Amino acid sequence: MFFIPLSLLFHLSEPNIPADKTSLSPVATFSIVGYDAETGALGIAVQSKFFAVGAVVPWAEAGVGAIATQSWANTTYGPNGLKLLKSGLSADQALERLVADDPGRATRQVGIVDTKGNVANYTGDECNAWAGAVSGVNYTAQGNILAGEKVVIAMGRAFEETEGELADKLMAALFAGQEAGGDTRGQQSAALLVVQEHSGYGGFNDRYIDLRVDDAEKPIEELQRLLEIHKQLVSQ
Repeated sequence: MFFIPLSLLFHLSEPNIPADKTSLSPVATFSIVGYDAETGALGIAVQSKFFAVGAVVPWAEAGVGAIATQSWANTTYGPNGLKLLKSGLSADQALERLVADDPGRATRQVGIVDTKGNVANYTGDECNAWAGAVSGVNYTAQGNILAGEKVVIAMGRAFEETEGELADKLMAALFAGQEAGGDTRGQQSAALLVVQEHSGYGGFNDRYIDLRVDDAEKPIEELQRLLEIHKQLVSQ
C-alpha cells in the first residue's frame, strides 16, 4: 500500500479551504522580494521559524517577476501571480486580482515585484501581529509575527545600502531583519531564490541561485555559507 507523508498532505491541501486556521500553521516569517534593473535578476530571500520555508514562500520567473506568499500562505499566489504578470499586468494589478479571488484573503501576506521594478504588498487584517511591510525602489519587505515594524524597516535600509549582486542585497536584508528582532518565535529555516535569463547550470535554465536551509539553529548564517560556495563555483 502507498502512503502519502503527512508533510505532503500539509503542503498539498487546498489553500482556500482552511477558513478554520487550526488545520494549518502560519508561515510566520520575514521576506524580501527584489529586482536588479541592471541585470534583470529577480529574487526572494526569506527566514522563518517554520520547517523548509523555501518550499512554500518564494516563487520567481526570469523576465516575469518574483513573489513571496506567506502568513496562512496561499501557495497558488505563486504560480497564478506569475501567470498574471506574464499576461502583462503590473505588480499592483496582479496582487489586486489574487486577493480579490481569495476568500481567505484576510489571513494572507504577499509581496510582488515585476520586471519594471514595480512593487506591491498586501497584509490581511487577520495576520498575526506584528505584521506589515515596507517598500522602496525595486523591493518590498514584509513579515508577520515579528518584533515590530523595525524589522522590515531595517531590511529595506540594508537592501538600499548594500552594494553588489541582487543576492548580496537580499542576504543583507535578512541579516538586518534578524538583528532587528526578526520572527519573535525564533529561527529555523531560510531560503534564497534568484532567477536571471540563461544564468542557470550550463545556461540551460534561468535558476541562477536556489539555496535552502530547511532546519538549522542559525539558518541565515548557513544560507550565507552556501551562497559563498555558489560564488566560488561560478567564478571558476
